[in-house]
Amino acid sequence: MANTSSRTLRLLSLLQTRRFWPGDDLAERLGVSTRTLRRDIDRLRELGYPVEAQRGIDGGYQLAPGAVLPPLVLDDEEAVAIGVGLQAAIQGGTVIGIEESSVRALTKIVRVVPSRLRRRIDALAAMTVPAQWGDGAPSVDAGVLTTIAQACRDAERLEFTYTTRENERAVRHVEPHRLVLLGRRWYLVAWDLTRFDWRSFRLDRLSEPHSTGAAFPQRQLPTGDAAEFVRAGIDNLATRYEVEALVHAPAAFVRARIGRWGTVEHIDDDRCLLRMSADSLDWPMVALGVTGSDFEVIAPPAMLDHVREWVDRFGRAAQHDQPG
Repeated sequence: MANTSSRTLRLLSLLQTRRFWPGDDLAERLGVSTRTLRRDIDRLRELGYPVEAQRGIDGGYQLAPGAVLPPLVLDDEEAVAIGVGLQAAIQGGTVIGIEESSVRALTKIVRVVPSRLRRRIDALAAMTVPAQWGDGAPSVDAGVLTTIAQACRDAERLEFTYTTRENERAVRHVEPHRLVLLGRRWYLVAWDLTRFDWRSFRLDRLSEPHSTGAAFPQRQLPTGDAAEFVRAGIDNLATRYEVEALVHAPAAFVRARIGRWGTVEHIDDDRCLLRMSADSLDWPMVALGVTGSDFEVIAPPAMLDHVREWVDRFGRAAQHDQPG
């Protein structure tokens, strides 16, 4: 029975990947006879999946177009691939704007897959080294992200060890509210049960988070949203560089390219003002390059010197037609 159930799930997964499957091809992929395939098709229909059959020499099967299907079913290999892919999207940061949705999706995957698959996902992720670029912001373990995301969703209190800017470590007890990706760093916005106030915590300074299982009623955040709260806290800190640049591109275009790395202000249809706060000038340089547009540095003066350094460096590289 276990083999039959597994094969039925595999059959459903295959039907969801292509519009139409010839019967012989489908039977071959499953390693069964066409007669067994027909029985498996009947079993899917009994479960409520609308499978249509086309008879004749070119006969085959397909899920009814436009039909409302039961939830998508993934086989083991597909679930592992999705889990590892989502972790790569979160940690690598090579595709802009999908990190937060990747955390939400990974949280759902981790909660429903069997423990044996979770171990495979964790093992593959542990043996994969994500490429770091930009300002070198430290990566955050996907397990930490999913643990915190689940606690936020389920409104359960969290306990973790936190290292402050002064390198002091302490155990914190919080009521988690939201995860926020700002710039290249993840933050947790939470109600601190020790200080009786709202706080934001950098996830790269946070370790060993675990839910206490204690539920709590949601509190009202004092600002419009969690991202605004984190940004306000960062603005109150002594940031080394406040970068402003005039970008020769529409605001909507630039905003789509850089996400929440900075703020974009509309000037006219062809120009916008980009503002960024950073500890290093390297990351604003990368962000401006990502826009793929001409730009003019407004502030600070050190940014102009940094641009000249990069121009000289790339100019030297362009002088060599081939390595060596």
